[in-house]
Amino acid sequence: MRPRFDYGDEVRLLRNVRNDGTYPGEPTGALLIRRGRTGFVRDVGTFLQDQIIYTVHFLDDDRLVGCRDEELQPAADPWTPSRFETRDKVAARLALGRGGRVLVEQGRVGDVVRVLRSPAETEPFGEVAYQVQFPGCSLLQVPESALDPAPAPAQAPAQAPATPTVSDPATAATTTTPDTTNPDAINPDAINPEQTEQSL
Repeated sequence: MRPRFDYGDEVRLLRNVRNDGTYPGEPTGALLIRRGRTGFVRDVGTFLQDQIIYTVHFLDDDRLVGCRDEELQPAADPWTPSRFETRDKVAARLALGRGGRVLVEQGRVGDVVRVLRSPAETEPFGEVAYQVQFPGCSLLQVPESALDPAPAPAQAPAQAPATPTVSDPATAATTTTPDTTNPDAINPDAINPEQTEQSL
């Protein structure tokens, strides 16, 4: 078992690397390095005596990450970049069908399950396709040209806090204070009990 790369070699990452719980300062499952990034081999070691592990310094991200041999290729080798990655949400740019039957309407949003790349040397820039899971549909293989980024979810407009109803002090004073200027106004405190009995 001999390593393909040596100290100082520039390599390219072929798969997304996520935190498996051993990278400090990042939650488990967080994306550490995106596929396609290049870095330089800083160290070479083994894992379980049957896997070669390279410590690669990715300068753009300023991170040292351990990578397996099958996850790397020489940086100078042909490489086909992709617009989307696994777990990205995408929207159908046009209606997708099979055998004359529409399976996915235009604009339907789905999830990328896998990125498929043809060898870069087969086309001027290679060709990328994706396995996409759309709701209510089986897994479809869709070319990159038929997909767009999914629109951002609409956010509900913030509601203004309800304004408590406050009575007008002037109106309140008018309704609670007897009108002494009106001779017909009745002041409950000035009613004579004897007059009340006589009126009854």
